[in-house]
Amino acid sequence: MEIYLVTSSIFVCCLIHIYMYYNMALSPADPNSFARPDLAVITHIHLELNVDFNRKVLLGKVILDIEKKGATNEVILDNRGLSILSVINTDSGSPLNYKIEDGTEYGSKFTIELPERIDSTNGNNTRYKFEIHYETTSDATALQWLTPEQTAGGKHPYLFSQCQAIHARSMLPCQDTPSVKFTYSAKISAPQEMTVLMSALLDKVSHTETTKIYEFHQPIPVPSYLIAIAAGVLVSKKIGPRSTVWAEQEYLDRSAYEFAETETMLQIAEDICGPYVWGVYDLLVLPPSFPFGGMENPCLTFVTPTLLAGDRSLANVVAHEISHSWTGNLVTNANFEHFWLNEGFTMFVERKINGRMFGESYREFSALNGLKSLEESIETLGKSNQLTNLIPNLIGIDPDDSFSVVPYEKGHTFLFYLEQLLGGSEVFEPFLRSYLNTFKYKSIVTADWKEYLYKYFSNKTELLDSVDWNAWLYTPGMPPIIPNYDKSLAIVCTELAQKWISWDENTTSPFNKTDLQNLTTLQKITFLAELRASSTTLSLKKLKTMQDIYDLDSIKNSEIRFLWLRLCIKSRWALKVQDALDFATEQGRMKFVRPIFRDLYNWEEMRQIAVDTYLKKKNKMMYVTAHMVAKDLHLNN
Repeated sequence: MEIYLVTSSIFVCCLIHIYMYYNMALSPADPNSFARPDLAVITHIHLELNVDFNRKVLLGKVILDIEKKGATNEVILDNRGLSILSVINTDSGSPLNYKIEDGTEYGSKFTIELPERIDSTNGNNTRYKFEIHYETTSDATALQWLTPEQTAGGKHPYLFSQCQAIHARSMLPCQDTPSVKFTYSAKISAPQEMTVLMSALLDKVSHTETTKIYEFHQPIPVPSYLIAIAAGVLVSKKIGPRSTVWAEQEYLDRSAYEFAETETMLQIAEDICGPYVWGVYDLLVLPPSFPFGGMENPCLTFVTPTLLAGDRSLANVVAHEISHSWTGNLVTNANFEHFWLNEGFTMFVERKINGRMFGESYREFSALNGLKSLEESIETLGKSNQLTNLIPNLIGIDPDDSFSVVPYEKGHTFLFYLEQLLGGSEVFEPFLRSYLNTFKYKSIVTADWKEYLYKYFSNKTELLDSVDWNAWLYTPGMPPIIPNYDKSLAIVCTELAQKWISWDENTTSPFNKTDLQNLTTLQKITFLAELRASSTTLSLKKLKTMQDIYDLDSIKNSEIRFLWLRLCIKSRWALKVQDALDFATEQGRMKFVRPIFRDLYNWEEMRQIAVDTYLKKKNKMMYVTAHMVAKDLHLNN
């Protein structure tokens, strides 16, 4: 998050536009893709791949169904480091001419010449089918290859993918833009002991002497970033009528317990958003290096084992990923400048699910906590940084470098504000459901949503005209209006934090262990977040007293542990630095890893220790985590 786009100079912006659009020939509809789906678009992808753990590559072929949309004699794809072996016209078997241009930070422009005519049997010469033989590289940014030692079982390797935002192009040649949706199918060969899972429905499993062959299909059009694969020695347990949890044996029972409320969340989400169209909703608990809390791959949500708190207190991440089944997967941002259409809406639905499960006060309490995260993110990025716009300009910026909580929390705040402005849940939820039904299976930009909002609330245009659209969408910093959230659940947290701040440490401690025992998990998190955000830094004596009374070191909940360690770093408790580094490197969730490394970088005496630890451990991190931590440590400036 350390990249800043220069916005004060019109000249610089113009140069960037000229360079990106003309020299690099990026799509005018997506600043992060070379594809031109307006001229020729992928409608279906079929993969036939072998999983080679020895070489750490996927190799085989992809068959692309292409439909020509405009006056063109070529189709343009995205490619990042793929070794292209051949391109064949599937119907005729003849080779096709193609060109791969020099690579950039976005990969390479991969252009294939269209044959003069195809499918002449029905007179249709706008549809094409190409077969591309290729293999990935061992360092493909979408793929994480784990050695046996990096898994819980310790005996077998493991593979998983993470294609969002623009990493699918390192796993297969495709039009790697969310503006393109296609159905897909796959035939994946892997060693006999492996289970292969994908973001699709399993059709069948067959065997050879040395391999298992898994066949899948995804009948609902998805963008490239939602293609997902995992292969490992996995076991499963049914947790609902349409849900199975998959994990290594060591995680299975804990995972099944943790996510037992999945069906309840699904039913509530359906009540809010409409029918669940994806058939199954399975969960895969990945090894710790997975960089996110969860990833909403259709039919198979990926989740981090840091959610396994033992009390279901962190299962709200599953509510978030379930919500994506509508907001993101069904209605998708057309490019990542409009990422808030995915994530802001998903936070909004997630908190509605939580509100129905735990009460409206809990929903608004969660939103208050989100605001604290938003404030820190904006402070880190810079209050005038255009990446804190709800709609940032991503020309010349990798979406990974723009990733933050801004589209999540600023987007949620905007929707909550609009809900209150327009009359509350009873009128806004029917709009939400109508919006999702209207744009399902499509990719849209904010203007599409705004136009539909005005159309739906045509009797309230005066209210909508009162919204400062420019301030909400295109102005950096915090939201222009903060809703008056219910603070009833936050009061006890704030009071306890203030009690610690104001305590005269030369007097007898007024605290006891019941202070925290009487709080919910979210309240404990809020208490620590209040102390972390305070302008007052607690003395080491106060922190040591806190540890003696509350024994925070023994709490395994990852969110609490994370905030406690950051609080220790803030107070310069040197003995806790190794604990913090251990936590930051034993798992790869960026939400935890990046702030800890940033905190230690800003502690000058510990800066070199942080850098040395990163350099030692970076090869065990997934690409996006290693890439972003390097920026946080100023190692690639």
